[in-house]
Amino acid sequence: MTEVAIVTGASRGIGAAVARLLGANGYRVCVNYRAEKDLAEGVAADIEQAGGRAVAVAADVSRAGDVRRLFETVDRQLGTVTALVNNAGIHGPRGRVDALALEDLQAVLAVNVVGLITCSQEAVRRMSTRHGGSGGAIVNISSGAAYIGNPGNGVQYSVSKGAVNSFTIGLSQEVAGEGIRVNAVSPGLTRTDMPERGALARGGESIPMGRVAEPEEIAEAVLWLLSEKAAFVAGANIRVAGGRP
Repeated sequence: MTEVAIVTGASRGIGAAVARLLGANGYRVCVNYRAEKDLAEGVAADIEQAGGRAVAVAADVSRAGDVRRLFETVDRQLGTVTALVNNAGIHGPRGRVDALALEDLQAVLAVNVVGLITCSQEAVRRMSTRHGGSGGAIVNISSGAAYIGNPGNGVQYSVSKGAVNSFTIGLSQEVAGEGIRVNAVSPGLTRTDMPERGALARGGESIPMGRVAEPEEIAEAVLWLLSEKAAFVAGANIRVAGGRP
Protein backbone atom coordinates (compact mmCIF):
# COMPACT_ATOMS: atom_id res chain seq x y z
CA MET A 1 0.00 0.00 0.00
CA THR A 2 1.24 3.46 -0.87
CA GLU A 3 1.83 5.46 2.30
CA VAL A 4 0.69 9.08 2.02
CA ALA A 5 1.45 11.51 4.84
CA ILE A 6 0.25 15.00 5.63
CA VAL A 7 2.48 16.92 8.03
CA THR A 8 0.95 20.19 9.15
CA GLY A 9 3.19 23.13 9.91
CA ALA A 10 6.05 21.44 8.09
CA SER A 11 7.99 24.37 6.67
CA ARG A 12 10.47 24.39 9.56
CA GLY A 13 11.39 22.92 12.93
CA ILE A 14 9.96 19.59 14.03
CA GLY A 15 7.47 19.49 11.15
CA ALA A 16 10.19 19.85 8.53
CA ALA A 17 12.29 17.15 10.20
CA VAL A 18 9.29 14.80 10.28
CA ALA A 19 8.47 15.47 6.62
CA ARG A 20 12.04 14.77 5.50
CA LEU A 21 12.27 11.57 7.56
CA LEU A 22 8.96 10.25 6.24
CA GLY A 23 10.05 11.03 2.69
CA ALA A 24 13.29 9.13 3.25
CA ASN A 25 11.24 6.15 4.44
CA GLY A 26 9.03 5.85 1.38
CA TYR A 27 6.07 8.04 2.28
CA ARG A 28 4.58 10.43 -0.23
CA VAL A 29 4.58 13.64 1.78
CA CYS A 30 2.43 16.74 1.84
CA VAL A 31 4.42 19.58 3.38
CA ASN A 32 1.73 21.86 4.75
CA TYR A 33 2.43 25.50 5.53
CA ARG A 34 0.51 28.67 6.27
CA ALA A 35 2.77 31.49 5.09
CA GLU A 36 6.37 30.35 4.55
CA LYS A 37 6.06 29.14 0.97
CA ASP A 38 9.78 29.22 0.14
CA LEU A 39 10.72 27.17 3.20
CA ALA A 40 7.98 24.61 2.58
CA GLU A 41 8.89 24.23 -1.06
CA GLY A 42 12.50 23.79 0.03
CA VAL A 43 11.52 20.89 2.31
CA ALA A 44 9.52 19.30 -0.51
CA ALA A 45 12.46 19.77 -2.88
CA ASP A 46 14.80 18.08 -0.38
CA ILE A 47 12.48 15.06 -0.29
CA GLU A 48 12.27 14.84 -4.07
CA GLN A 49 16.01 15.28 -4.55
CA ALA A 50 16.50 12.32 -2.20
CA GLY A 51 14.28 10.19 -4.44
CA GLY A 52 10.93 10.69 -2.71
CA ARG A 53 7.73 12.39 -3.71
CA ALA A 54 6.38 15.52 -2.04
CA VAL A 55 4.20 18.55 -2.54
CA ALA A 56 3.96 21.78 -0.56
CA VAL A 57 0.38 22.89 0.09
CA ALA A 58 -0.68 26.16 1.72
CA ALA A 59 -3.49 25.92 4.25
CA ASP A 60 -4.31 27.62 7.53
CA VAL A 61 -5.46 24.77 9.78
CA SER A 62 -7.58 27.16 11.84
CA ARG A 63 -9.85 27.59 8.79
CA ALA A 64 -12.12 24.62 8.05
CA GLY A 65 -12.30 25.47 4.36
CA ASP A 66 -8.53 25.46 4.10
CA VAL A 67 -8.35 22.09 5.81
CA ARG A 68 -10.87 20.55 3.39
CA ARG A 69 -8.94 21.95 0.45
CA LEU A 70 -5.66 20.61 1.90
CA PHE A 71 -6.98 17.05 2.07
CA GLU A 72 -8.68 17.26 -1.32
CA THR A 73 -5.43 18.48 -2.88
CA VAL A 74 -3.59 15.53 -1.39
CA ASP A 75 -6.30 13.16 -2.67
CA ARG A 76 -5.64 14.40 -6.20
CA GLN A 77 -1.88 14.80 -6.15
CA LEU A 78 -0.57 12.06 -3.84
CA GLY A 79 -3.45 9.69 -3.07
CA THR A 80 -5.56 9.01 -0.01
CA VAL A 81 -3.88 9.95 3.23
CA THR A 82 -2.70 7.08 5.43
CA ALA A 83 -0.69 9.10 7.96
CA LEU A 84 -1.44 12.46 9.55
CA VAL A 85 1.02 14.33 11.73
CA ASN A 86 -0.73 17.20 13.50
CA ASN A 87 2.28 19.41 14.10
CA ALA A 88 1.06 22.95 13.31
CA GLY A 89 1.02 25.10 16.42
CA ILE A 90 1.56 28.60 17.74
CA HIS A 91 2.66 29.74 21.18
CA GLY A 92 1.01 33.10 21.63
CA PRO A 93 2.21 35.91 23.90
CA ARG A 94 4.69 35.17 26.65
CA GLY A 95 3.49 36.53 29.96
CA ARG A 96 0.93 36.17 32.72
CA VAL A 97 -2.64 34.99 32.30
CA ASP A 98 -4.07 38.29 33.56
CA ALA A 99 -2.28 40.11 30.72
CA LEU A 100 -3.57 37.79 28.00
CA ALA A 101 -5.87 39.34 25.40
CA LEU A 102 -8.94 37.34 24.41
CA GLU A 103 -8.01 37.40 20.73
CA ASP A 104 -4.60 35.93 21.50
CA LEU A 105 -6.16 33.12 23.52
CA GLN A 106 -8.65 32.39 20.74
CA ALA A 107 -5.88 32.33 18.12
CA VAL A 108 -3.87 29.73 20.05
CA LEU A 109 -6.89 27.49 20.59
CA ALA A 110 -8.01 27.89 16.96
CA VAL A 111 -4.73 26.51 15.63
CA ASN A 112 -3.53 24.15 18.35
CA VAL A 113 -6.86 22.57 19.29
CA VAL A 114 -9.64 23.27 16.78
CA GLY A 115 -7.29 23.01 13.80
CA LEU A 116 -5.85 19.75 15.03
CA ILE A 117 -9.33 18.30 15.55
CA THR A 118 -10.52 19.50 12.13
CA CYS A 119 -7.54 17.87 10.41
CA SER A 120 -8.18 14.66 12.34
CA GLN A 121 -11.82 14.66 11.23
CA GLU A 122 -10.81 14.83 7.57
CA ALA A 123 -8.27 12.05 8.10
CA VAL A 124 -10.75 9.77 9.89
CA ARG A 125 -13.28 10.22 7.09
CA ARG A 126 -10.68 8.85 4.68
CA MET A 127 -8.92 6.25 6.82
CA SER A 128 -11.70 4.64 8.86
CA THR A 129 -13.01 1.26 7.77
CA ARG A 130 -16.39 2.58 8.92
CA HIS A 131 -16.21 5.01 6.01
CA GLY A 132 -14.77 2.50 3.54
CA GLY A 133 -11.13 3.33 4.23
CA SER A 134 -8.15 1.03 4.71
CA GLY A 135 -6.89 2.35 8.03
CA GLY A 136 -4.03 4.61 8.95
CA ALA A 137 -2.30 6.41 11.80
CA ILE A 138 -2.41 9.85 13.37
CA VAL A 139 0.31 11.37 15.53
CA ASN A 140 -0.41 14.56 17.44
CA ILE A 141 2.52 16.73 18.45
CA SER A 142 1.87 17.80 22.02
CA SER A 143 4.37 19.30 24.46
CA GLY A 144 5.80 18.83 27.89
CA ALA A 145 4.29 22.25 28.59
CA ALA A 146 1.01 20.41 29.20
CA TYR A 147 2.58 18.93 32.34
CA ILE A 148 4.73 21.90 33.33
CA GLY A 149 2.09 24.62 32.94
CA ASN A 150 4.39 27.41 31.67
CA PRO A 151 3.63 29.85 34.53
CA GLY A 152 4.43 33.41 33.54
CA ASN A 153 5.45 32.29 30.07
CA GLY A 154 2.26 31.33 28.26
CA VAL A 155 -0.22 29.21 30.18
CA GLN A 156 -2.52 29.33 27.14
CA TYR A 157 -0.03 27.21 25.18
CA SER A 158 0.07 24.63 27.97
CA VAL A 159 -3.73 24.55 28.08
CA SER A 160 -3.88 23.91 24.35
CA LYS A 161 -1.44 21.00 24.62
CA GLY A 162 -3.37 19.54 27.55
CA ALA A 163 -6.37 19.52 25.23
CA VAL A 164 -4.28 17.72 22.60
CA ASN A 165 -3.45 15.03 25.15
CA SER A 166 -7.10 14.54 26.09
CA PHE A 167 -8.15 14.48 22.44
CA THR A 168 -5.52 11.84 21.68
CA ILE A 169 -6.88 9.57 24.40
CA GLY A 170 -10.50 10.01 23.34
CA LEU A 171 -10.07 9.73 19.57
CA SER A 172 -7.74 6.76 19.89
CA GLN A 173 -10.48 4.78 21.61
CA GLU A 174 -13.16 5.86 19.13
CA VAL A 175 -11.28 4.68 16.05
CA ALA A 176 -8.94 1.90 17.24
CA GLY A 177 -11.46 -0.68 16.03
CA GLU A 178 -11.71 1.06 12.66
CA GLY A 179 -8.09 0.54 11.63
CA ILE A 180 -6.75 3.88 12.89
CA ARG A 181 -4.10 4.27 15.57
CA VAL A 182 -3.92 7.66 17.27
CA ASN A 183 -0.95 8.59 19.44
CA ALA A 184 1.00 11.63 20.59
CA VAL A 185 4.58 12.75 21.03
CA SER A 186 5.42 15.31 23.72
CA PRO A 187 8.78 16.88 22.98
CA GLY A 188 10.88 18.55 25.58
CA LEU A 189 12.92 21.66 24.86
CA THR A 190 13.90 21.34 21.20
CA ARG A 191 16.19 23.39 18.99
CA THR A 192 13.57 25.23 16.92
CA ASP A 193 12.57 28.88 16.65
CA MET A 194 9.62 28.50 19.05
CA PRO A 195 11.48 28.59 22.40
CA GLU A 196 13.03 31.81 23.60
CA ARG A 197 16.69 32.03 22.66
CA GLY A 198 17.69 32.23 26.29
CA ALA A 199 15.75 29.07 27.06
CA LEU A 200 17.75 27.15 24.47
CA ALA A 201 21.00 28.51 25.83
CA ARG A 202 20.07 27.47 29.36
CA GLY A 203 18.28 24.30 28.34
CA GLY A 204 20.90 21.83 29.39
CA GLU A 205 20.72 23.06 32.98
CA SER A 206 17.29 21.51 33.59
CA ILE A 207 17.59 18.42 31.37
CA PRO A 208 19.17 15.29 32.84
CA MET A 209 20.96 14.51 29.56
CA GLY A 210 22.50 17.97 29.65
CA ARG A 211 21.30 19.26 26.27
CA VAL A 212 18.22 20.19 24.25
CA ALA A 213 16.69 17.91 21.62
CA GLU A 214 17.26 18.20 17.92
CA PRO A 215 14.14 18.17 15.68
CA GLU A 216 15.34 14.99 14.01
CA GLU A 217 15.21 13.16 17.34
CA ILE A 218 11.56 14.05 17.76
CA ALA A 219 10.90 12.93 14.20
CA GLU A 220 12.20 9.45 14.95
CA ALA A 221 9.51 8.93 17.60
CA VAL A 222 6.85 10.09 15.13
CA LEU A 223 8.10 7.70 12.45
CA TRP A 224 7.99 4.77 14.87
CA LEU A 225 4.42 5.53 15.95
CA LEU A 226 3.29 5.72 12.32
CA SER A 227 5.04 2.48 11.39
CA GLU A 228 3.88 -1.12 11.64
CA LYS A 229 6.45 -1.57 14.40
CA ALA A 230 3.93 0.24 16.61
CA ALA A 231 0.98 -1.81 15.35
CA PHE A 232 -0.42 -2.41 18.86
CA VAL A 233 0.19 1.10 20.15
CA ALA A 234 -2.81 3.42 20.45
CA GLY A 235 -3.54 6.22 22.89
CA ALA A 236 0.12 6.50 23.86
CA ASN A 237 1.95 9.73 24.54
CA ILE A 238 5.71 9.42 24.16
CA ARG A 239 7.74 11.98 26.10
CA VAL A 240 10.96 12.79 24.23
CA ALA A 241 12.70 15.10 26.65
CA GLY A 242 16.14 13.85 27.62
CA GLY A 243 14.92 12.51 30.95
CA ARG A 244 12.94 15.57 32.01
CA PRO A 245 9.48 14.65 33.38
